[in-house]
Amino acid sequence: MSPLESLIACGTRLWLDSIDPELVKRDRAAGATGATSNPVIISDLIRTGRFDADIQRLVKQGLSDNDVAWQLTDELVKQAQSVFLPVWEETKGNDGYVSFELDPLLEDPHANMPHDERVRRYIELGKKWSAGHKNRMIKVPATPAGLAALEELCAFGITLNVTLIFSPRQYQAARDAVWRGAQRRDNLTQFKSVYSIFVSRVDIYTEKQVPSLSPAAQGQVGIVNAKQIWAANRAYWADKKLPLAQEMIFASTGTKKPEDPPWKYVDSFAGSDIQTNPPATNDAVAKSGRSFSRQVDQLPPQEVLSEIAAKVDIAKLETVLMQEGIQKFADPQKALLKVIGEKRGALS
Repeated sequence: MSPLESLIACGTRLWLDSIDPELVKRDRAAGATGATSNPVIISDLIRTGRFDADIQRLVKQGLSDNDVAWQLTDELVKQAQSVFLPVWEETKGNDGYVSFELDPLLEDPHANMPHDERVRRYIELGKKWSAGHKNRMIKVPATPAGLAALEELCAFGITLNVTLIFSPRQYQAARDAVWRGAQRRDNLTQFKSVYSIFVSRVDIYTEKQVPSLSPAAQGQVGIVNAKQIWAANRAYWADKKLPLAQEMIFASTGTKKPEDPPWKYVDSFAGSDIQTNPPATNDAVAKSGRSFSRQVDQLPPQEVLSEIAAKVDIAKLETVLMQEGIQKFADPQKALLKVIGEKRGALS
């Protein structure tokens, strides 16, 4: 059994953090059952030059750089959806999804868009980009406006991936809003939601902001935080008797520190729910020769948990990481529009 096969065999569902058509086919063959998209992924794909003909075609239709970006994203997500559609059909809608991220510029701090307008736009765009798609998830960030849009989006029948979650507070607010929306539906047969908890960024944060953590606790906060939210999620949905699972996505699973083994987070969350791994992380796992077993419900010793609880201010962590996260959310969309503008000039 290969390392990736052992990861899947122990209960993890593997989603690819890319919609590169070649990688989607390769990872599907290796057992991946879904994928996610974002502006960084689209920019990187455009820079390869493999999609120049598509950009030329869209430019000739008279589309703006913004419209080219969204049309190309839509086409690439659709291609990935077609690869994973058989999984969606086999699991009756429990798996086989591709995530489509709504416009990150709604959160651009420099745009000064009023809160209510952001909420309205999230709802409008969610309805637009989900229309007619069986296995597309709409990705909405756990910002104030994103959270405020969730109930209406879910009530409308949209399958949601709530992203940019760093804290239990955000997770609970997202989950409660989604469940309120679900209860407004005529039936719950197709109700599916996932909550993307970011992991490695938390450990980068504690290294800078909480240097007093002991060696046993430093580098464990992202893992402990995500596992505790995972356990809370399992407990919350346990009595709801729903046909489909409401799950955590362990996101930001690529390691940021050179001394960490590239499978550090993959190993820690093995055994349940979904991991969206970057291609480089999947490559490292595939070459590791390791065999994975269920670790998702294993926590460090109580003294480590007590130290983390005492020293890490989760409210401050959320505030700092959300400020960074919103910037990392909006800036790649601006970079994507810039690269399309450059391509337009070079190809015309």
